[in-house]
Amino acid sequence: MTLPRLRDIGGPGLSVLFVGINPSLRSAEVGHNFARPGNRFWPTLYAAGFTPRLMAPHEDGTLPSFGIGIVNFVSRPTRAASELTVDELRAGAARLEDTVDAWAPRLVAVVGVVAYRAASARPQAGMGLQEQLVGGRPVWVLPNPSGLNAHYKPADFARMYAEARTYAASLA
Repeated sequence: MTLPRLRDIGGPGLSVLFVGINPSLRSAEVGHNFARPGNRFWPTLYAAGFTPRLMAPHEDGTLPSFGIGIVNFVSRPTRAASELTVDELRAGAARLEDTVDAWAPRLVAVVGVVAYRAASARPQAGMGLQEQLVGGRPVWVLPNPSGLNAHYKPADFARMYAEARTYAASLA
């Protein structure tokens, strides 16, 4: 059974374009981003001040009204991001260049440092603002909000995502 591809959410005028790694099986099944139970994306957006209330995955289409968009490096859903190949991630990075060039968000926020390292061929990349631009726009790497990522607590996510939000606002 082939699961449907999640649509890109956004367009010109975004403050922040979030770049996910790829959809979970659950996200593909329901047709909405970051829908897997335990994913901390939605609580983090709220805690970091991106949205005025806690949103649910089925509301992902409303994000552009808050200046936020979502795309993924890879459209193929998997149980875990580790199932993706470096070639898939690099191809996704090339597509991302085109999207960012067309939409020109203030900031490109990649959620997942390991995927960013592979996609960008920068094995030493860390969290935060990167030297590399994508589509002429600055890039900020954030921790992956997946429930499988046990390295960060909710307060860490909120602080780190809020730093990216503040930086994007400074670019206005």
